[in-house]
Parts: sequence; structure tokens; C-alpha cells
Amino acid sequence: MNLRSHQLRSRAGNSLLLLSCFLLTSIASVAAEEALSDKQIPLLKVCADPYMLPFSNKLGEGLENRIAELFAEKLGAKLQYTWFPQRMGFIRNTLRAEDENGQCCKCDLVMSVPSGFELAAATTPYYTTYYVLVYVRGRGLDEVTKPEMLAEVVNKGKDINIGLSDQGPAQLWVFEQGLMGHITPYQMMLGDAKANHGEILIRDLIDGKIDATIVWGPFAGYFAKKFSDEAELVMLRIEDDPIEPSMKFQYSISMGVRYGEPEWKEKITQLIENNREEIRQILLDYGVPLVE
Repeated sequence: MNLRSHQLRSRAGNSLLLLSCFLLTSIASVAAEEALSDKQIPLLKVCADPYMLPFSNKLGEGLENRIAELFAEKLGAKLQYTWFPQRMGFIRNTLRAEDENGQCCKCDLVMSVPSGFELAAATTPYYTTYYVLVYVRGRGLDEVTKPEMLAEVVNKGKDINIGLSDQGPAQLWVFEQGLMGHITPYQMMLGDAKANHGEILIRDLIDGKIDATIVWGPFAGYFAKKFSDEAELVMLRIEDDPIEPSMKFQYSISMGVRYGEPEWKEKITQLIENNREEIRQILLDYGVPLVE
């Protein structure tokens, strides 16, 4: 074998060695990427209404969607929703329901429940709001600067039409004010899950079908902003009766988890506590009237 042949064979051997090292490195890199992709990312599984703004919808446009996104970011988790209308059977079909594999459960967190909720374990409250009397400025009720003054206007001979949901504490307030003869009832639980009763009431108020309404503050604040180019809405807080417990119009809102999961409840509570300012800003962005 001459010197040139020996050099050629040596170079070929080195090339094969380098190629082998490159292939081994590539295979190891692919394997590492596959192992990383196979590693399960934590899931934040949220139970939510698909058509109930300002709280949530499937497009992620609600305040609960934004808070859920904030929590998912803080947890380093992927956000996953189970959608079901917030009406009778909501908890049974979401928080307590088995998933497609027969495992518990479809979702682990309800973003809004009353702080005294019985069907789930409620976290510490993350906001407090209230019911409001709403009318359109410039349509004959501007002298009403407190909700109780509405009865005074009626007693002066003005005929008004108050749109009122068939559920909630507003009916009791209207009864106590002697205004039952002036209400137009609205069905809260409509057959169409996409129908938003809060929006319907505010829409009819703006369109002049009713003169006033009493609604949950988040609905009023959100739709007042949404329809601000059509009308200016006046929102007057209805105060709790300090003597009569049934006359309660201010409520604190918590998040709900399953009973028997104290560690998960504590984790959500800590997320609330650690992100109160961000949560508060989200609520204000949606026009929610807050009790500070």
C-alpha cells in the first residue's frame, strides 16, 4: 500500500466516524425532544358557561376567561374548558361529572360561585358587588338619585314600566317599595342557552321597551360600557337592609372546587391572594361595580 492510498483510507475512516457521531447526536436530540413533548403539561381544567358575558364565553372574551388565563400562566399550565350553561345542573355536569374515560372529573375549578355556596367548596372571596337600579339618562327619571326615590316618582303620578327577572332578590325590593303593579316579568332561565338575560334586560331598557330595571351589577356595568354609544345608563346601588336579612343585595364572589380537596382549594386561594391587583383590574375593565 502506498502512502497516498493510506491517507485516503484514513480520511474515509475519519469521515465515517464524524458521520456516525453526527447521527448519534441527532438521534439523541430527537429522542430528547420526543421525551419533552411526551412529558405531560399540567392542565388547569375550568368549568364555564359558553355564552354568558361578561363572565365567560367560548371565544375567551369574558372576565372569568381572563382570570383563568392569568392563573394558567402562574401555574405554568395549559388551560382547558368544560362548557355547560350556568343553570340548574351546572355543578353536576361539570365539577362533579366523569370525563370521557370515566374518571373524575371533567373540570376542577368554577370561576364564580357565591361565597356561601353549598354545592362546592368556596375559596376566599375575590370580589364583592351588588344589585343596581338602572335607567337611561334623559328619559324622565333623572330626578331619581337613590333607588328609593323611584316610588316617589310613581306616587307623583308618573307611570313607569320596570323590567324584572323572575328570579333573584329584586322582586322583594320592588314589593317592599310598593311597585309590583309596575313590573314586566322576564324569564331568567330561557330555553335558548345562548340567550343572556342580563343583556336582554339592558337592551330592552335602551330600546325604550321598559323604563327601568334591577340587575346584577356586573351585567349592568358591562353592558353600560358596551352600549355607551347608544345611551347613558344611570346605575344606582341598592343597599342591604340592616334589619331584614332577606333584603340582601350585596354578595361576595369566590371560586369553587370539589369538597375533599383542601390542597387544591388552598392553591387557588393563594392564587387569588397573590394576584388581587391584577384580578381587580380585570373586573374594572369589564365595568364591574366593586365594594372596595
